[in-house]
Amino acid sequence: MDRIPTIHISPLSDPGSAAFAATVQGIIEACTGIGFLSITGTGVSQQTVDQVRQTTREIFAINESRKWDQAITRENYRGYIPMGFFTPNDGSGKADKYEGYKLHHEVAATDPVRAECALYGPNLWPAEVPSAKEVILDYWRQLDQVTDVLLGALESGLNLTPGILRDAFRNPMTNMTLLHYPPQAAEEAGYGIHPHKDTDALTIIAPDPVGGLEVQTRSGKWISPDCPLGGFVVNIGDMLELWSGGRLKSTPHRVVNRSGKERYSFPYFAVPRHDVIVEPLLPALPGFDRPAVHCGHWSAEIWRTNWPDEAADEDTPELGTLHD
Repeated sequence: MDRIPTIHISPLSDPGSAAFAATVQGIIEACTGIGFLSITGTGVSQQTVDQVRQTTREIFAINESRKWDQAITRENYRGYIPMGFFTPNDGSGKADKYEGYKLHHEVAATDPVRAECALYGPNLWPAEVPSAKEVILDYWRQLDQVTDVLLGALESGLNLTPGILRDAFRNPMTNMTLLHYPPQAAEEAGYGIHPHKDTDALTIIAPDPVGGLEVQTRSGKWISPDCPLGGFVVNIGDMLELWSGGRLKSTPHRVVNRSGKERYSFPYFAVPRHDVIVEPLLPALPGFDRPAVHCGHWSAEIWRTNWPDEAADEDTPELGTLHD
């Protein structure tokens, strides 16, 4: 498959219909083929997306010193990620060309789940953008519903026990990253974000009009999603690949912003609850051999190994790794 299909998902609200079965089949073909699809008919309005994009712009327009006051720390991976702060763990030494703002599943400081897993907690919401929390969490709740619908379709298409995937996302470790990519010159080396596979279960992103997202096909070509206005790009992450025994494909992708314009993005990463063990729910395909993953441990390792002086070890899952 050398193209990314667009699928209208509103028939998923009527499981008894022929359109439901056809829609599920289309989703399965996309997710077992290229691992990416564009979706329409989500019920999420363009106005909502535009509000989130404007909020993202406002957050990155905050005074630089105040951004640093809200920067992520090893103890609390929430808040501002400065430009060039992280270098990919691929030995290249070339930092990605973006600045970010990290948000996690919103949990009150007094929530009992914090005693079970220290990764839960409240987000840092910039006082300079007072509407940010309401705007982003409203969008987040809507994407939670879209995720639930898509997971139900995957359960049906893979003939899994109904609810087995969806139930893993109650009080999840889902997170979002607000991203700002300055334009790269035509001759400038490096990436907005280097080629990688997502380490979550499912990613949903409202594509930025300036473009820049590129997906690697099975034949090795790089293509751009042709997502219609009001649609979303969805891709399978390593966790769903693992759950499916290798049937659903987690696919390399990258960002290169040579549009000459500022690019703003806000991907949503669906991650199960902290105590969920992800392992194949179907017999693994020949050659697919990945260890089970504990979501809380996996998430802690993802955040830990992002720091340049930290290294993966034998207890670090290989999720997200690009193999030659």
